[in-house]
Amino acid sequence: MDKKKFSKDLYLVRDRIRHSFQFIWFLFTNSFFEGFKTGKIYQGDLKKLCVPGMNCYSCPGAKGACPIGALQAVIGNANYKFSFYVVGFLFFVGALVGRFVCGFLCPFGLVQDLLYKIPFVKKIQTFKGDKYLRKLKYLILLIFVIILPMVLVDILGQGSPYFCKLICPVGMLEGGIPLVLLNKTMRSAIGFLYYWKFAILIVTIILSIIIYRPFCKYICPLGAVYSVFNPISVFRYRLDHDKCISCGRCKKVCQMNIDPVKCSNSLECIRCGRCKNACPTQAIDYSFKG
Repeated sequence: MDKKKFSKDLYLVRDRIRHSFQFIWFLFTNSFFEGFKTGKIYQGDLKKLCVPGMNCYSCPGAKGACPIGALQAVIGNANYKFSFYVVGFLFFVGALVGRFVCGFLCPFGLVQDLLYKIPFVKKIQTFKGDKYLRKLKYLILLIFVIILPMVLVDILGQGSPYFCKLICPVGMLEGGIPLVLLNKTMRSAIGFLYYWKFAILIVTIILSIIIYRPFCKYICPLGAVYSVFNPISVFRYRLDHDKCISCGRCKKVCQMNIDPVKCSNSLECIRCGRCKNACPTQAIDYSFKG
């Protein structure tokens, strides 16, 4: 059998396994199927708990809360202990697995993965300014998730989820569209903000067909949080320099445009495992720090 064809088939199989895991996790965290019938949001006790990935609170099937949305809602008032819980949750998950969440647990990551599989004339691997544009997600985290909700609060000390309201395409896909389709009364309330968010979603979908995970690379504030922990997380990648032959295969197959030889735990690494699978000498492996 041709080695290149065998390698491609192997990637397809392993990607399908990862995507299957992502899909199962999506079903597990969005198992309130009654919501898709009634158009009502789950309000049980589980909604007080956060899920690791970007999963909209307003999704009819969501059983948990999005950590970014939850953080914005209460970050402006220290009286809300929930904010300390959300920050602690983010730090715990980040310190444990880093951006493994992006590669294996995030529902919108799965959506982008599947969109990128759609054939297109020219896929864009990288472009001028890509390196600097990736810093945008940290700016979005700072301004829309932390500063604005902390400074602009109501009389109860609660901030508004500005990232969710103005930018997040995940909320539109998982919450905005389904709720409007399922509730006739909501259709009359559609205004400029809804169309603005819908336009952002359409642009994100188109870009996801051309560029691998544009939301994760340039926009996602949750990915920005977890990325900081990548170099120090308990679960990490380890490069055996004695085994490495500098063939460049790991860099070639990385869809996040990382060179694992230079930095096996880059801030941009989503722990998808493609570099590990491509290494002919098994120089890259998983490890648990300490």
